[in-house]
Amino acid sequence: MNRPLVIGNWKMNLDYVEAVHLVQQLGVVLKSKPLEHVDLVVVPPFVDIRSVTSVVESERVALEVGSQHASLHDAGAHTGEISVSMLQRLNVRWVLVGHSERRAMYAMTDEVVAQTLRTVVRQGLGAVLCVGEELSVREAGEHRDFVTAQLHAALEGLDEKSRSLVTIAYEPVWAIGTGLTASTEQVHDMTEHIRTVAASLSLDETRVLYGGSVNADNAAALMTEGHVDGFLVGGASLKAESFLVIAQAANDCYDGKR
Repeated sequence: MNRPLVIGNWKMNLDYVEAVHLVQQLGVVLKSKPLEHVDLVVVPPFVDIRSVTSVVESERVALEVGSQHASLHDAGAHTGEISVSMLQRLNVRWVLVGHSERRAMYAMTDEVVAQTLRTVVRQGLGAVLCVGEELSVREAGEHRDFVTAQLHAALEGLDEKSRSLVTIAYEPVWAIGTGLTASTEQVHDMTEHIRTVAASLSLDETRVLYGGSVNADNAAALMTEGHVDGFLVGGASLKAESFLVIAQAANDCYDGKR
């Protein structure tokens, strides 16, 4: 079993004051009750990143910081975009690539996802590739083929030295922010399928996360029965208590307590 990775995607929530407060809360709990077997990441909005990394560094909070997006370009006339090198200067270690909301709302095509992923890993940051199907695709029984195509588009031909920097997050679009959660059987089926496809692309050791209305109540079952390597958490990551319950479930599963 891979060491679990739990990522909190704050999306467009929390200003810098709220962000600092949340990280300080996380730090207090993590110092009294460390998570020995989990890699923990928070992914704030761009305007919060500097404040968050400053607190993480000064108070030695046991987590890393990621970005919700990065430009595929290194610099230039790209209004509103943020480059990977800019994020590196802020000690960002991870970048979400191809989140379903970016794909749907901002026309992030498979080609752009692939180019962005290569820009991220070329500069040594961890890329969290997000894949997943709409409800209509699943109801048509085409979810496996759909996700396979996303994986091939993003990962085919990736150079060997970059492969270890890739994590895959399966996020069924119909379960994101809807309160609906894929069953443990559905999650297990898709994560195993993703591992098989990833292995065919020479990414045998890649961690596969689940994202889609993960919360404190379902995290343990998703870990044990869904056989995931961690979570991409949305709304539940905005509160220290619920986020850490999810992380603890991953920790306990890895430690053999469940």
